[in-house]
Amino acid sequence: MFELYRILDLAFVIYSYALIVYIFMSWFPGARESSFGEMLGKICEPYLEQFRKFIPPLGMIDLSPIVAIFVLYLARMGLGQFFQMFVF
Repeated sequence: MFELYRILDLAFVIYSYALIVYIFMSWFPGARESSFGEMLGKICEPYLEQFRKFIPPLGMIDLSPIVAIFVLYLARMGLGQFFQMFVF
C-alpha cells in the first residue's frame, strides 16, 4: 500500500508543478499557443475552470489558480492523513 501512496503523492506533486508552469506561461506571449502549452492546457484547464466559475478575477489578476493549487495541496495532505490513519 505504501507504493500506491507514493504514486498518488507523486501524481499530486507533478500536477501541481504542471499548474504552476501553465500559469507562468501566461506571462509570455504565444507560450500557451505552442504545442507544449496546448498540451498543458488540455491537462490543466478542466481543473482550473472549476475554480474560475466561482472566483471572479480582480481586475487583471486571476486568483483562481492560487486557490486551485491550495485545494490540490489540501487534497494531497488529506490523502497522506488517510493513508497514515487507515493503511500504515
